[in-house]
Amino acid sequence: MSHVNPQVDWYFNNEKKWHEEISQLRKIMLDCPLTEELKWGVPCYTFQKNNIVLIHTFKAYCAILFHKGVLLKDPEGILIQQTENVQSARQVRFTNLQEILVVEPILKAYVNEAIEVEKSGVKVPFKKATEFAVADEFQTKLEENPELNTAFYALTPGRQRAYLLHFGAPKQSKTREARVEKCVEQILSGKGLNE
Repeated sequence: MSHVNPQVDWYFNNEKKWHEEISQLRKIMLDCPLTEELKWGVPCYTFQKNNIVLIHTFKAYCAILFHKGVLLKDPEGILIQQTENVQSARQVRFTNLQEILVVEPILKAYVNEAIEVEKSGVKVPFKKATEFAVADEFQTKLEENPELNTAFYALTPGRQRAYLLHFGAPKQSKTREARVEKCVEQILSGKGLNE
């Protein structure tokens, strides 16, 4: 059994809506050979310093998220891809305490499988930035501005991917164009979307 990390207590103490549910999820995670840490402002459970699972809350549900969930077998069919752009992580969502109690042994089995995946060293095969669609508005800007083109392709693949997803998300061309315009200087400076 793992030890409670006092640095994480505030998260559980401050959550009102999902307090019982996430407290039970914490208990389950601490019953596994994991270390409790605070990362990204949420409880994260690690094995030999590698992220395995975290607990987080939303308006409509609370969830645990397996960092390499795409590599788990999921015989129960409970893992959910949070959005179409999430490549590695998978969630298990809950809307009440009873749902958690029913799947407790399954969650522990999934955690143990996630630990084995981590031990094996298997990596998630991420899509390359070149495999993501380039919004027409951004493609036009790249063609018009060779300096921007060079700067964009000099960015790390993760930064390129973030921009491509950001530019391609809006439905209206006007919005996509505005996003591109707003980010040109940032790209030319070699910075990522959120830097």
